[in-house]
Amino acid sequence: MSIAYWCVLVAAILPYPIVVLAKAGQKMDNHAPREQLAQAHGYRKRANWAQLNAFEAFPAFAAAVIIAHLQLVPQATVDTLALTFVAMRVLHALFYVLDKASLRSLVWAVGFGCVITLFVLAGTR
Repeated sequence: MSIAYWCVLVAAILPYPIVVLAKAGQKMDNHAPREQLAQAHGYRKRANWAQLNAFEAFPAFAAAVIIAHLQLVPQATVDTLALTFVAMRVLHALFYVLDKASLRSLVWAVGFGCVITLFVLAGTR
């Protein structure tokens, strides 16, 4: 399996440790966990937002990697863009939790750029 495909797996799993952070240190209401998380404050609220954003970013990234593979974009390029995307998503979550909005937006843009680049490269093959 290529590095890029492993990155798809990592990106799929990434939201779960973030939500653990959002739920840590408090008794969770398993009957209404989303409602409880929506009422969180501070870093827990930001961790919840980060995990939601990670779930939102995943489908486009996974599709971009798969389509780039199918279109025979050079493997090294796909791997580099996928690794960069995952690194940006980790930093995005970290900056979200730490309330570093400008840095969060910057790394989000770089990660989004990786996805767009994968699609564009696939489309030009």
